[in-house]
Amino acid sequence: MDLQLDGTTALVTGAASGIGRAVARALAAEGVRVALLDRDAAALRDAAGEAGIDPVLLAADVTDEQQVAAAVDAGVRALGGLDAVVCCAGISGPVGTPIEETPLEVWNRVLAVNVTGAFLVLKHAMPALRESAAGSVVLLASDSAVVASPGMAPYAASKAALVQFGRALSVDLAGTGVRVNAVSPSIVDTPMSRGDLGAAAFDEPAFPVQSADEVAAHVAYLLSPRSRAVNGTTLLSDFGYTARSGFPA
Repeated sequence: MDLQLDGTTALVTGAASGIGRAVARALAAEGVRVALLDRDAAALRDAAGEAGIDPVLLAADVTDEQQVAAAVDAGVRALGGLDAVVCCAGISGPVGTPIEETPLEVWNRVLAVNVTGAFLVLKHAMPALRESAAGSVVLLASDSAVVASPGMAPYAASKAALVQFGRALSVDLAGTGVRVNAVSPSIVDTPMSRGDLGAAAFDEPAFPVQSADEVAAHVAYLLSPRSRAVNGTTLLSDFGYTARSGFPA
């Protein structure tokens, strides 16, 4: 299927690693001119080299509004406009940590990166998106928005907030031509997941695992004019786990 993305422009955050890096590759392969944003400038250069492209590279911390504003402005000017934003920047925070042992600064950091970061990027990208003929936003959430793993309350809360932020934003933008959707995958084989679960857990996993490239394909479709009727929704890619009843039959 031709996704009709050739010649469009996109800003991808968290683009130095994991899903963000895979999204950068996928969009570049579709002919999208991309601006890649991450706080790790060296890893961004590696990502660009891996994709075999010459993107706009933007080093910024998504929790710092001044840095975000400057980076988004530079990206829009370099691309000559902006048709899409993909917010992939995120952290997992504590894993297996009871809430009473979770420091406030850790809670705040997870919410700052995963939710406030997306808010700041879109706040400053929105003027350019509104000028696009068919603007589109995709937020990288998680199945943790609807199910929870023990000891990961900050992460689950942040992903649920991100999903509802996207829904609310789609309502605010009704009639503007800018769509907002989210992708909520279950476990994805990324450096972050390997850090959380241990690399050995992925050798012969006892759970279904997606690749970052598979998630990137979902993102590309949601950015595409092919999905123009899809707005304010979440693509939950969890191998059908949440569809199962707990009824013992």
